Amino acid sequence: ADDPRINGLVAPLNDAQTLQRITAERALNRRLGGGCQVPIAGYAEIEGDRLRLRALVGRPDGSEVVRGEVQGAPDEGERLGTTLAEDLLGRGAAAILRDLYA
Repeated sequence: ADDPRINGLVAPLNDAQTLQRITAERALNRRLGGGCQVPIAGYAEIEGDRLRLRALVGRPDGSEVVRGEVQGAPDEGERLGTTLAEDLLGRGAAAILRDLYA
């Protein structure tokens, strides 16, 4: 928001590590075109000075699941999420998603 008073009130609620984790998860989901009806999972966690993002895309019946993981600096969440999404798409997630949206 552009309201300094409101920004000051909510600033203590901001957690830098949470922002770094959700940045990675959202980048992954955005690149995969995920939504509430799509079997996509992404989970980021920070361990020491590394952000680890794990994800999967699967068929609703569980007959096929593509999994992946990337690690990097916590401030590289956007790149990590996009990189992992591209990896999953190249290893079969694109076909799964194409079939779901057909």
